Amino acid sequence: METSSTTSNSIFATDAPNHYFRFHLPHLHLASVFGDDWFSLKAEAFARFFGTPIFLVAQTFVVFIWIMLNAIGFTKFDIYPFILLNLAFSLQAAYAAPLILLAQTRQADRDKAHAEADAQHREALALANEQRQALAAQQTAQLLELLQQNTQLTRLVKELSQHIEALTIDMHGKVVQGGTKL
Repeated sequence: METSSTTSNSIFATDAPNHYFRFHLPHLHLASVFGDDWFSLKAEAFARFFGTPIFLVAQTFVVFIWIMLNAIGFTKFDIYPFILLNLAFSLQAAYAAPLILLAQTRQADRDKAHAEADAQHREALALANEQRQALAAQQTAQLLELLQQNTQLTRLVKELSQHIEALTIDMHGKVVQGGTKL
C-alpha cells in the first residue's frame, strides 16, 4: 500500500521540473476515491460499474429470467408480487446510492484539484511566455544595436577606403610628376 504511492511519488519527483503533471503532485492523495487498499479498490470498481451498459443489460437479463422462472411456475420461491426481488432491489439501492454519491463527491474534489493544478500550469506557461518575449525583445534590441554598429563600421570603412584611394591617387600623381622631371 505504502510502496505503490511512494513509488509513484518518486517517479513524479524525479521528473518534476520537466514533467507536465508536476502541478498535480500536491493532489496525488485524491487519485483513489476510496483509498488504496483491496476493499477500497473493489468498492470504487463496484461504484463505477453501476453506470455501465454492461451492468444495466446484465441486471435486466437477471430480472427477466427471475420473473420468467417465477411467473411460469418453474420455481415457487418468489411468486407474483415478487417480494424477494423487491427486497433485492432495495438492498442493491441501499448500497449503491451511498457508493455512487461518495464517488461523485470525491470525483468533484479531484476535478477541482485538477482544475487548480491546470490553472497553475497555465500561469507558469504564461510567465514562461512573458520571459521568452522579454528575452526576445532584449535580443532584438541587441541585434538592432549590432546592426547599427555594423552600419557605422561599414560607413567608416568606406570613408577610409575613399581616403586611401584619394591618397593613392595623389601619391601616384606626385610619383608620376616626379618621374617626368628626372
